[in-house]
Amino acid sequence: MKFLDAVVAGIAGTIAMTAFLYLLSFVTHRVMKVVRILGTMLLNRTHPDGSLSELTGTKVAGTLAHYAAGIFFATMYLALWNSGVGLPTASWGLLFGLAHGLVAMVIWYFFFMVHPRPPIIRLRTYLTTLIFAHIIFGFVTSYTFYLLTQPDYDFWQ
Repeated sequence: MKFLDAVVAGIAGTIAMTAFLYLLSFVTHRVMKVVRILGTMLLNRTHPDGSLSELTGTKVAGTLAHYAAGIFFATMYLALWNSGVGLPTASWGLLFGLAHGLVAMVIWYFFFMVHPRPPIIRLRTYLTTLIFAHIIFGFVTSYTFYLLTQPDYDFWQ
């Protein structure tokens, strides 16, 4: 049952993170739409001018990959909690999100470096923003898991 709770929590965290990135993209007019960036790169559909693909298949591939990664990391959080590292609390969720964000930043950096035709975006801004997005992921994932499992301690400790 805890595995299914982690899956639901991972989906909730991914929704929150994606919403944050899309809202930031809308407000700043910068390319931060992780689903489109991921789908474009996975399917190698970068336009000749360096822009992202608008094709439905690109968005589907990006969405599936992004949510699969969110579920994977949520199950890693569960594995850490089950091994005695932290608890699903606000402080641990923020800490896991920060650590997870730093890992994601490195992975994305190398993905851009090895990709044959990466999209042209402000990479430094995107990578920095990913850290904050993953902190949101960690917090929401931990809170959702806490709500689903209803442990006998306070989330805000």
